[in-house]
Amino acid sequence: MVQIGYTMMTEQAGPRELVDHVVRAEEAGFDFSVTSDHYFPWLRSQGHSPYAWAVLGAAAQATSRIPLMTYVTCPTFRYHPAVVAQKAATVQLLSEGRFRLGLGSGENLNEHVVGGGWPAVDVRHEMFEEAVEIIRALFKGGHVNHHGTHFDVESARLWDLPDEAPPIGIAVSGEQSCELAGRLGDLVIATEPKAGLLEAFDRHGGEGKPRVGQLPVCYDPDRDTAIKRAHSQFRWFGSGWKVNSELPHPDSFEAATQFVTPDDVAASIPCGDDPDAFVEAVRPYAEAGFTEIALVQIGGDSQPAYLDWSEKTLLPALRDAFG
Repeated sequence: MVQIGYTMMTEQAGPRELVDHVVRAEEAGFDFSVTSDHYFPWLRSQGHSPYAWAVLGAAAQATSRIPLMTYVTCPTFRYHPAVVAQKAATVQLLSEGRFRLGLGSGENLNEHVVGGGWPAVDVRHEMFEEAVEIIRALFKGGHVNHHGTHFDVESARLWDLPDEAPPIGIAVSGEQSCELAGRLGDLVIATEPKAGLLEAFDRHGGEGKPRVGQLPVCYDPDRDTAIKRAHSQFRWFGSGWKVNSELPHPDSFEAATQFVTPDDVAASIPCGDDPDAFVEAVRPYAEAGFTEIALVQIGGDSQPAYLDWSEKTLLPALRDAFG
């Protein structure tokens, strides 16, 4: 059985709209939800980037069933890991146990705002591992003192802890991150349907743990309109994480994707209102072994129509295909 999720994409809608959308996603029958955590949108055409953790707090109070999850938070630059642990524990309490903490090593796009440069990926992974260790120590309760290579923690303690700590998901894109995820994570997160990533995760200790994927889609009754919107707001998606993690500004993504055509986007993102096309786009994730797949409907203004269509058409088709 594959669970189908809804994405609150902070880059394309304001905070009140994001909460309204996840409330409707719960009503429509989505199995879970995830939330991006950005300081900048990928492209100026997306036009938004509210503070994800405030949105999560509001969503926790506005919903009652649907699980919540960051997809993903970087705990090393904008946020100190001790603060991430406090935020995650609080959202777990507000949501009454429905929260999972998705973590990743970050993108220059969002983390450059605090200064300090953007180190090489090996250093970022080293920082990330140390951050996860701090977060897990704080989740255990008691005072934590830590003086490491990258972070210091002075007698920190979480005074409001949930009975069960939020499970920690770790985003992967290659062998090194899969090793970290298998060893340190409770679940794995990926944005590509690559069975090799899950196989590497299993080799390093991830066997039997949940695996969550994400897929952009663009519903519209008019397919040409959907393709145009997907090209305008999501043509960056196909660049791959080695590129996406390095570029520092939406204008950089504009330049990097200037030669991506609408046809290129339509070839990689299902567009229109044919549920079979959406099912076939999900299939590689299911066949690779993902247990949960979060769909990203492109375009903030298009969410209400997409959610209505999902309830009536898309979710039944996906459940017929994948259980």
